[in-house]
Amino acid sequence: MTTVEETIPDALQPEVEAALAWFNQSEDVTFEVTGILDPKAALEASGSRDLHLILCGGDRCERRSFRVTQSGSGYEVAAGEDDSAPESEGQAPARLDPPPGARRSWLDRALTQHAFVVLVFYRGFW
Repeated sequence: MTTVEETIPDALQPEVEAALAWFNQSEDVTFEVTGILDPKAALEASGSRDLHLILCGGDRCERRSFRVTQSGSGYEVAAGEDDSAPESEGQAPARLDPPPGARRSWLDRALTQHAFVVLVFYRGFW
């Protein structure tokens, strides 16, 4: 069973920040980390860490994997394995879209632009 935590453990914070900075370099929207999958497994790893993060930016949230290795005073970050496999293969459950509060700013912006907003929920997705 996949464990999802909204709070990043302090011991993983530098690696998570390095992965986020690396990811944001190639994106036109700034993303933020809204969750981490199986943080205990990442903490138990020695050497390179595989981080599975929930990243949200603009109007989308994505699950991305990163391999983070300490290199001198910094970190080397590379993309992890493909995250596109369905939940039946042990991936993040559908209820992660959206993580709590991830699109709060989007809703606030939409409400200032329109008289009302209709949100459609379908099996955990919106």
